[in-house]
Amino acid sequence: MDTTSHLGSGWLTPALSYVVACAGAAIGLRCTLRALATTGAGRRNWLLTASAAIGSGIWTMHFVAMSGFAVDGTELRYDVPLTLLGLLVAVLVTGLGVFAVGYGRHRGLALLTGGLTTGLGIAAMHFLGMAALRMHGGLRYDPATVALSVLIAVGAATGALWAVVTIRSVAAATAASLVMGLAVSCMHYTGMAAVHAYLEPVRAGLDGAGPMEFVFPLAVGIGSFLFLTAAFVALSPTTPSRAAHREAGELTIEEFPPAPARPAPERHRRAA
Repeated sequence: MDTTSHLGSGWLTPALSYVVACAGAAIGLRCTLRALATTGAGRRNWLLTASAAIGSGIWTMHFVAMSGFAVDGTELRYDVPLTLLGLLVAVLVTGLGVFAVGYGRHRGLALLTGGLTTGLGIAAMHFLGMAALRMHGGLRYDPATVALSVLIAVGAATGALWAVVTIRSVAAATAASLVMGLAVSCMHYTGMAAVHAYLEPVRAGLDGAGPMEFVFPLAVGIGSFLFLTAAFVALSPTTPSRAAHREAGELTIEEFPPAPARPAPERHRRAA
């Protein structure tokens, strides 16, 4: 059994990964809030943006945190196709969750479905990212700790979606993103606590790409995407559409029917 370290760069990587997780969650939950205020193509587009923001933010958080992970006695590299698959799974599965909330008719069922799907997407991305790791040896996992990390991810996703759907305010989305970012970070480090590395004799070089060759440039690109998405969300109008009011059974001021005209009072006195 070999020695592993999760704080190879000190507390910088956990702090930075938490910031990235909060940023992705904040943008995604804000987009979900916008989606609930509109219908049709507008709702679909906001939910697609939310899926991309949450999924890519979680993926970036994972690899920022992994930059502090080290195993004594071996180099660490990453399988490129599996790394990209982890990003795709994160976006697609969290997308299923936010779409369940955006189009669900029964709030409780939609939240349970959305939280479960999004949480499983977070966990799936994490363990796909770990499967992409290449080293002179392998990894073993403690099943109970892995199960705990998955429960943390599902609980965090459900709680964050509940806050956005129930309160539907910018303050709620901000608070939920901070909680979700913390929970995603806790899920990551709980999952990493389940890892036990072992070494094997070195027979050949490692396949895959080093973090600075592939993962870091991709993470920078995703970070730029999140920044541009945040700017777009901040500059887009916030007024709900009339269609959203109609779907909710409400009427805007302009759509209220005019009051019926009162008949003119009859003159009781007539000129002689």
